[in-house]
Amino acid sequence: ELTLAAYREYLDGPDDPYATHLGNAEARFREAELWVAVDEDDDRVLGSVTVCPEGSPWREIGLMGEGEFRMLAVAPNAQGRGVGDALVGFCLDRFREVGCSAVVLSSLEEMSAAHRIYERHGFHRLSERDWEPHPGTRLIAYRKDLAA
Repeated sequence: ELTLAAYREYLDGPDDPYATHLGNAEARFREAELWVAVDEDDDRVLGSVTVCPEGSPWREIGLMGEGEFRMLAVAPNAQGRGVGDALVGFCLDRFREVGCSAVVLSSLEEMSAAHRIYERHGFHRLSERDWEPHPGTRLIAYRKDLAA
């Protein structure tokens, strides 16, 4: 529900096929790594991210040796509190731990607030990996090299 709420403005209504994909937290938990950010005061879930290790069917653009994350979502009422920054930082640390050389991701062109977070963390555009999962849906790619 949180992921759907965070992405609602980018969906073509409740029948958008991507809504089903976004809402399938059980599959993301089973087939990738689903991580959540929780409020320390009241245990409310504030955000989530799907970490896609090599071999996960949730990977889209990651190559061998690269980490990839997807569906970073922050609850609308928690936006602006640093939750997205914390989740990106967590992903970078997670991929450093397992020895990845870089981290990649795809994002809708319209998600400018997310792009600012990625760029603050040192991601740069990787236009050669931009792609369209469906006609008319353009995803732009980002990459960050990880220091050894």
